[in-house]
Amino acid sequence: MGPSTEGAAVTTRGLTKRFRGGQVAVDRLDLDVPPGAVYGFLGPNGSGKTTTIRMLLGLVSPTAGTARLLGQPVPAASASVLPRVGALVEGPAFHPYLSGRANLRRLDAADRTTAPRTSAARTAAALERVGLSAAAGKRYRVYSLGMRQRLGLAAALLRPRDLLVLDEPTNGLDPQGTREVRTLVREVAADGTTVLVSTHLLAEVEQICSHVGVMSAGRLVAAGTLAEVTAGATTRVRVECRQPAVAVTVLTGLGVSPVRTEAGTVDAELATADPEQVLAALVAAGAGVRQFVLARARLEDLFVELTGAGFDVRG
Repeated sequence: MGPSTEGAAVTTRGLTKRFRGGQVAVDRLDLDVPPGAVYGFLGPNGSGKTTTIRMLLGLVSPTAGTARLLGQPVPAASASVLPRVGALVEGPAFHPYLSGRANLRRLDAADRTTAPRTSAARTAAALERVGLSAAAGKRYRVYSLGMRQRLGLAAALLRPRDLLVLDEPTNGLDPQGTREVRTLVREVAADGTTVLVSTHLLAEVEQICSHVGVMSAGRLVAAGTLAEVTAGATTRVRVECRQPAVAVTVLTGLGVSPVRTEAGTVDAELATADPEQVLAALVAAGAGVRQFVLARARLEDLFVELTGAGFDVRG
């Protein structure tokens, strides 16, 4: 029996997208995003992240399987559930000759669930929240890439949302802008909004996400809380010693491998070996231990291990 999906913000079962020609972009995806989570959706280029998000938002029809947002089936209930969902997907599209403010006012006017008399206040608040108040009167066509991303975020935050879906929200932003988006995501989550964020910036994920899912070749290869997923990463040991050859012999004898040596240090994957026993064995063998350091692999290391791809990727 699978995990309970009651109350989940996002649920998919067997979600599949096969394009013409036979290419499978998403393969039988079972995804569960708990309410209130900041969910980091990770994967290399072509892994199926954006296609999944587009299916969730009704922009692409699935070949098979089911999806639910905030407990409602999509696309069947899209008309009622999507107003509760804010989204920034594959870069925002706005009218180039309208100002940032005017673009937001047009989007807000299209939302029949909001009161027209409060539109100006909502627009101003959204612009202020993403740091665009000073540029609100400028035409969109003169906006930088980073400013366009900010305006897209403002559009997603025009009204309170129960779910926020962000596809590469820091694309084009400088380090300061990236930090501001990180703070914004935290603030939105603190208000009770569930956030699903697709990103290639693993350092950001480690700082803001409570849960992660890792995609590879259309399949979900790891999922859970950040602590649960990174717990599967191998702990490494780095030994600085006077007798590296002795240390290698001891570690190999204990089944600790692979072993690498460099300039008086020995690196190895600790696996299931007990660190205290390993250290005691090294000392007893006369390896001359100067330093014994344990380091659990970061999310970046696990990502590479699971997908076979470098971490600085988009998709």
